[in-house]
Amino acid sequence: MADKEKLIIFDTTLRDGEQSPGASMTQDEKLRIAKSLERMHVDVIEAGFPIASPGDFEAVRTIANTLTQSTVCGLARALDKDIDRAGEALKSAASPRIHTFIATSPIHMRSKLRMSPEQVLDQAVAAVRRARRYTDDVEFSPEDAGRSEIDFLCRIIEAAIAAGARTINIPDTVGYNIPQQFGELVRQLIEKVPNSDKAVFSVHCHNDLGLAVANSLAAVLNGARQVECTINGLGERAGNASLEEVVMTVRTRQDIFPCETDLDTTQIVPTSRLVSSTTGFAVQPNKAIVGANAFAHESGIHQDGVLKSRETYEIMRAEDVGWSANRIVLGKHSGRNAFRSRLEEIGIEMGSEQELNEAFSRFKDLADKKHEIYDEDLQALATEASLSSVNEYCKLVSLKVCSETGETPHALVTLSVEDEERVGAADGGGPVDASFKAIESIIDSETHLQLYSVNAITCGTDAQGEVTVRLEKAGRIVNGQGADTDIVIASAKAYINAVNKLTQPVVRAHPQKLN
Repeated sequence: MADKEKLIIFDTTLRDGEQSPGASMTQDEKLRIAKSLERMHVDVIEAGFPIASPGDFEAVRTIANTLTQSTVCGLARALDKDIDRAGEALKSAASPRIHTFIATSPIHMRSKLRMSPEQVLDQAVAAVRRARRYTDDVEFSPEDAGRSEIDFLCRIIEAAIAAGARTINIPDTVGYNIPQQFGELVRQLIEKVPNSDKAVFSVHCHNDLGLAVANSLAAVLNGARQVECTINGLGERAGNASLEEVVMTVRTRQDIFPCETDLDTTQIVPTSRLVSSTTGFAVQPNKAIVGANAFAHESGIHQDGVLKSRETYEIMRAEDVGWSANRIVLGKHSGRNAFRSRLEEIGIEMGSEQELNEAFSRFKDLADKKHEIYDEDLQALATEASLSSVNEYCKLVSLKVCSETGETPHALVTLSVEDEERVGAADGGGPVDASFKAIESIIDSETHLQLYSVNAITCGTDAQGEVTVRLEKAGRIVNGQGADTDIVIASAKAYINAVNKLTQPVVRAHPQKLN
């Protein structure tokens, strides 16, 4: 990087990513992901929206108190109470940043804020000044910049920099822009704002038209030196720019990009798996960089080419992003220390001794069922242990399912509901349907099933199945996860996990619903 500028990677998985319906995370889950992002050497981690809820405040504060290398950022609207709350959450951070924003597009100012452009400008300046009371590292975003008038953008950006903002983020909030247009917007802002040299220009692009990464990279080619992105492209609606795609494009095409990142890219795949298992948002097999098929070749022509020279069909090395063919040799005779050591080697940190014991117990049970245990199995075990350590309104005691050709599937389930065992039975269209109906005959959750998804964690007929269940009740959406070598049992675990989440209080609120 001697002759290259640095491209700052700003990860907002824990804030914007968590705003995906059903993707809410507990404090421990957010901390685990934050540690993984820091191991990747992510420059800035937006840990949450402290004003959103007490849970979000505590998560941001815990992450700020724990991380030592990455900058920890808290989001705040251009309101005194938001900024003060963010400042309080970040006060012990080794490197704190406050990110404040206000909408600047005509439709947002008129219909949402009901404020004049002058009022918006004054509030933006006041917000930046107030944030500077807590830290010198202040970022300002003109929300919906992609649909804002450029003259007004220039005015408010100049004023924000003069007030002390050191990063100016240009968001394509609704994913409306296209690469040439967005890149030109960033270039013009840098050229027209008189004091633009006193700030780093950043971009935050949404994927509504599938152009988030393309728009982000167009902005980088036109002078942006920070990109806001998420692991797996997680985020509201169609998601955000994918961190792994942005980073690996810049790294792969150094002949085009005048900048480089400091990331340890070998941590990309482990972090992707962690985010996927935590949120229940599965990664599609053909997803760039982190999808299961990203480095797979079935075509005979391709296979022949790769065997002769990898570069014929692979522009990156799988190992460079964290893919590995290695598998562990732990088995049913392995001890707790060996188990703990392997978890640490693949970047899994257990939140407590209780979680470690729970994961080790499940590991022993799994070792009796499977001949070989893979790193992916360990990730699933760790996730399940963290899930089971949280409030369990009900637990699966036993499940018996009868499924026979020509007969209606029948399920008999025993649950422990608030420490009282209850039994339920039901018929269904299949063994999973019967199991869910049997569970409902006991708990009567009054939920609606929105998603049922099954993924094989590893290869082989004895592979664990990882099931995601999405439930909705009174407008609240949660994801439940479960893993087992028996798909029906994994499904029941996932359904019960989702129900348990619905019994917990809401830990955060969507920022647009704040007062």
